[in-house]
Amino acid sequence: MTEPGASPEDPWVKVEYAYSDNSLDPGLFVESTRKGSVVSRANSIGSTSASSVPNTDDEDSDYHQESYKESYKDRRRRAHTQAEQKRRDAIKRGYDDLQTIVPTCQQQDFSIGSQKLSKAIVLQKTIDYIQFLHKEKKKQEEEVSTLRKDVMALKIMKVNYEQIVKAHQDNPHEGEDQVSDQVKFNVFQGIMDSLFQSFNASISVASFQELSACVFSWIEEHCKPQTLREIVTGVLHQLKNQLY
Repeated sequence: MTEPGASPEDPWVKVEYAYSDNSLDPGLFVESTRKGSVVSRANSIGSTSASSVPNTDDEDSDYHQESYKESYKDRRRRAHTQAEQKRRDAIKRGYDDLQTIVPTCQQQDFSIGSQKLSKAIVLQKTIDYIQFLHKEKKKQEEEVSTLRKDVMALKIMKVNYEQIVKAHQDNPHEGEDQVSDQVKFNVFQGIMDSLFQSFNASISVASFQELSACVFSWIEEHCKPQTLREIVTGVLHQLKNQLY
């Protein structure tokens, strides 16, 4: 008998009905069992399908975040690589410019041969060349200073000669009574002759010690200002008498 509220199509009801009244209907039992297994399998497939359906919203969000992180890392890596490449290119251009500017880098070093100059050698040659330029600059500054002094002296001489020429132009008859160079030489010769006479009479050459002692003694006695004044006055009077 069927329970109230039970559907005749329920397989488990049919199984119970098959065993009721102590009578067993094999056909009804097999059919009920097959339907029950089908329902169970359908329920299990439904639950499995429901559990296996992915949450597309969360996975899409995770995927986009992951791709954004990877793209940000790639951008940073590319930017770092480009910056490093620019730095290396700038350093290489700098060394190339040094080799072009510094003359000693262009000269062949037989100890190195045809090999490319290393950065250390380029820097050392550059330092040596800069020191050479500093020395040359200092030398040129000294030469310029000397030339400026020469120019200043020439300017002074020019001014003096201009003043002499102007004075001569203002007084054309001035200097007609000027004595010649021969007269100046005669004055000097007369003074020296007078001094030599006293020197020859007073100096002994027996030994170097006596010569030294006699020289100092002669200077103290015959080279006094008063004595020299008397000698010069006598020489001038004598020349005056000869000229006039």
